[in-house]
Amino acid sequence: MIRETLWERELHQRGSASSFLVTEDCVVVHERRTRLVCLDREDGSVRWDAPIGTWPRNLVIADGRCLVLPQSPNLLSCLDLRTGAALWHVELPRFSGHVVTVTDTVLVGGWRGYTPLAAFDLRDGRPLWQTPLPAHTALPLSWGGGVLLGHGPEAWLIDPRDGSEMIRWQLPEPLTDGELRPVFTAVGPDHCLARCGPGSLMLLQLSSGAVDELIRHDADLVAEAAVFVGGVVWLRQPRAGYLAADPNAGSTLWRVDVGQPLVSGVIQADDGFVVASEGALFRLRPDGQVMERSPHAHRISALRDLGDGEMIVTTRGTLKALVLESRQPGE
Repeated sequence: MIRETLWERELHQRGSASSFLVTEDCVVVHERRTRLVCLDREDGSVRWDAPIGTWPRNLVIADGRCLVLPQSPNLLSCLDLRTGAALWHVELPRFSGHVVTVTDTVLVGGWRGYTPLAAFDLRDGRPLWQTPLPAHTALPLSWGGGVLLGHGPEAWLIDPRDGSEMIRWQLPEPLTDGELRPVFTAVGPDHCLARCGPGSLMLLQLSSGAVDELIRHDADLVAEAAVFVGGVVWLRQPRAGYLAADPNAGSTLWRVDVGQPLVSGVIQADDGFVVASEGALFRLRPDGQVMERSPHAHRISALRDLGDGEMIVTTRGTLKALVLESRQPGE
């Protein structure tokens, strides 16, 4: 099934879904408590290694730049993705959190309502605007030509260059508390999914301003955004794997229950999918049925797609790139 290890790197700390990002040709990962490292996607060789501070609250890649906001110091740093050179730094208030980019603008703040929202120019870090008071929002999402924010039973879209409100939605129940995890999922230029309450998924429409209930699950879901992979909406359940749903009707397509919780991440592979628990990788048929289980020696914390039948997993102390063996005819 899965398994030639392409490369592996010791992190000297616990790996997590929020500590690394994958691009077309590189992987950027936080390691050794205070370092940010860029690795070649093909062989895992180091391109650059830069000091950035303790565990990052947010890590974003945009327009050939890497933005990182560590827990300490209170600095938003912009690095050249090619070389790791520091392009600019911005000092932020304590407990700042959330970073999102839209074209040439960076929006920061609003985590837990501790700080104002502030916008900076992506090119040079020049301040553009700031809200007069602290704001409270879930992790924002770049969508619809703006930035989607939300808190409680409301979601709203703003213009990133001046902060003006473009449209607002009233939700039938409050957004789920995803902490630093996303709660919004774009599924098209006019449609976005919003996780609400303990087990609901709402569909926001940009052109009409409408809100429709897409899914109301009979059990609690993990407090995080839905995943949209292979034309399917995936919702993680705390103890029972993934619920897969039709993005248009909201009807359940299948449930993936392997008898243990699954980690974040769904990969489309061949004509099926791959998901992971802490101790194994599972290959799914196109209908979501488990066709293969591949045990993993180290405890998996996250699964991400590298493309071309390759994937990357984080464990308690490593970052590992794996290849998916192609299915043979008749399998």
